[in-house]
Amino acid sequence: MIEPKTRSPHCGFAAVIGAPNAGKSTLVNALVGSKVSIVTPKVQTTRMPVRGVAIRGEVQIVFVDTPGIFKPRRKLDRAMVESAWAGANDADAILLIVDAADFVAQPKGLGAQDTHRIVEGLKKNQKKAALLLNKIDGMKRTDLLPLVEAFNADGVFDEVFLISALKGDGVEDVAKWVAARMPPGPWLYPEDQAADIPSRLLAAEITREKLYLRLHDELPYAAAIETEKWTENKDGSVRIDQVIFVEREGQKGIVLGKGGQAIKKIGELARKEMEDIFARRVHLFLFVKVREKWAEEREHYKEIGLEYPKDEN
Repeated sequence: MIEPKTRSPHCGFAAVIGAPNAGKSTLVNALVGSKVSIVTPKVQTTRMPVRGVAIRGEVQIVFVDTPGIFKPRRKLDRAMVESAWAGANDADAILLIVDAADFVAQPKGLGAQDTHRIVEGLKKNQKKAALLLNKIDGMKRTDLLPLVEAFNADGVFDEVFLISALKGDGVEDVAKWVAARMPPGPWLYPEDQAADIPSRLLAAEITREKLYLRLHDELPYAAAIETEKWTENKDGSVRIDQVIFVEREGQKGIVLGKGGQAIKKIGELARKEMEDIFARRVHLFLFVKVREKWAEEREHYKEIGLEYPKDEN
């Protein structure tokens, strides 16, 4: 382990929360300086907390990319939302990121409703946070100022940042604010580690990203990836066997594509990124199976690091 070159190390957790598609994963990747969370246009892409590790001087910050907080409808939804709130309640700093452009364009839309719900949750839990108004590119100052004033009236936010997570604008100011709030203590990770996620799970997330990007308009939300086998080869390469679970037979055909072209392309894109991230040759084998109630199975929640939710009364 590379020890931090400092006499007074600080280390802590910063939870990034927000409505689905507000830009949480893009922000965490920008703060860490490398890709640790998958990013797609599909809502509720992030299903589990992903920890990205960043260093600012003598401070090590563990940014927790949480699932989007929204009104849950299914068991999986409830597990994701509960995980997000757990991450916020345990953090040393909380960042609430808001899609400012969407909020202004649709003040009564789902994103705005979810954001209001989160603010009320912060009040209920007596939590302070920083507000990050994201996606401000091209927005008028006359639209942003009333938005800032409205949020400040809630009395929840210690600071407000205007950012573009995608372009990196304002991101470093956020990092400095978080670093100043990390408690004294030894670093939790080696200096060269950017993420805390098992390789098998990271590989599954990479494939899920490529699946969503390739089939975003065709494939329903109900698809999951599991890494069934991870085989180390003598030549230093790795064989990865993964299963794509869908809920209906018709969805299987969508994933496979005509003549198997869709799954072939998904596999090519996923393998290439895995080789870049793992810095080794990867032999990736993808299989598609129909499992109607995978989202109800306790074992799947354990696989992706979520608590199986208790049945509602």
